[in-house]
Amino acid sequence: LMVWLRRCTHYLFIVVVAVNSTLLTINAGDYIFYTDWAWTSFTVFSISQTLMLAVGATYYLTFTGVPGTATYYGLIMTVYTWVAKGAWFALGYPYDFIVTPIWLPSAVLLDLAYWATKKNKHSLILFGGVLVGMSLPLFNMVNLITVADPLETAFKYPRPTLPPYMTPIEPQVGKFYNSPVALGAGAGAVLSVTFTALGCKLNTWTYRWMAA
Repeated sequence: LMVWLRRCTHYLFIVVVAVNSTLLTINAGDYIFYTDWAWTSFTVFSISQTLMLAVGATYYLTFTGVPGTATYYGLIMTVYTWVAKGAWFALGYPYDFIVTPIWLPSAVLLDLAYWATKKNKHSLILFGGVLVGMSLPLFNMVNLITVADPLETAFKYPRPTLPPYMTPIEPQVGKFYNSPVALGAGAGAVLSVTFTALGCKLNTWTYRWMAA
């Protein structure tokens, strides 16, 4: 009974982490709604997405010990977000304007780092963390530039959660305009190592809690 209770508790934690990761990043693809500060938002959101993906995927990956689990976790986040973004479509936004953040390639790199280093946790933290942090802003920028006429669409469909006085009147150049990908990837490469370590530590804490 205790074995099953502990196992179910672990899976419950995984679901909670996956759901909360998605909830915390659910609007992270909506950079273009912040037309005044789109690239600044992109940089900040890149870091927030890196945090939620790296912590959750590493936690899940080190729990199972099976390379491929991080990708599965990224898929869970992606599907949850697709469902949530359906709300934008229901509000009348066109499909080619709804941006879902791309987590899967970064999750694949995390799995590869774990597999290639023969499940070495320290290598996972260092190599996997850097790979996730550097890759996520890159993939999301590719994702973002595929949006059709983003500025025109943003003005046609002002973000419903913004009060009228915050709706952009005319686009301004954001503080981080020059290189949002470089800023996001640079910060991510450093911070993701910490995020990944946190995912590993979370797994250790969970085991100790269940074994008590």
